[in-house]
Amino acid sequence: MKATGPEALPLVMIEDLSKSYIRGDQEISVLRHISLEVDYGEFLALMGPSGSGKTTLLNLMAGIDRPDEGVLRIAGVDITELGESELSRWRSTHVGFIFQFYNLIPVLSALENVQLPLLLTSLDYRKRREHAIAALEAVGLTDRMDHYPSQLSGGQQQRVAIARALVTDPVIVVADEPTGDLDKDSATDVLHLLGELNDAFHKTIIMVTHDPRAAKQSKRILYLDKGVLADSLKDEP
Repeated sequence: MKATGPEALPLVMIEDLSKSYIRGDQEISVLRHISLEVDYGEFLALMGPSGSGKTTLLNLMAGIDRPDEGVLRIAGVDITELGESELSRWRSTHVGFIFQFYNLIPVLSALENVQLPLLLTSLDYRKRREHAIAALEAVGLTDRMDHYPSQLSGGQQQRVAIARALVTDPVIVVADEPTGDLDKDSATDVLHLLGELNDAFHKTIIMVTHDPRAAKQSKRILYLDKGVLADSLKDEP
């Protein structure tokens, strides 16, 4: 049966998006006339060499940066038209972030780290705790919720970071090199977890990675080179 309602449209709709940066007296073009659609529930990997623009594109979709021109619509909202405070509120409730180096607060327990995004909501302490425990359960870490980051392995710290990204039930999860600081076994575990979250909870995940093995966990791979988007399955050797 054909989908109806908001999810009948792509979650991410990008049209003719461009982005440049000024360095000294030079204007450096990073993204050039990008057009892209990402459906609800997709697991998309963005690949490309350093400086290709993949992290810039991820940051634009996450509302961290702004394009110079073009349309960037997430769940029906053109976020390029939002003011700074509106964009900040939108980002806190719609986007979950997973970083290469976890970005956990060392003096907070795993549970407290996961609760952090909920401090921006109207939930009371009991509800925040319930949501955080549920997120840790989803990543298999309820037995470590009182541990501090220094007491956790790299793979466990990244699982806490994933739980933190999920705790607000975002419409999109962005992951920037989520296995880049992990050993092979921990990286494999984290990638399997992301795949399970995509399958079981239909979370839309957009992941930047240099690693072809990581990209294969996704369901679609796109390739960026010199700011231009291509189908990596056809263009990569």
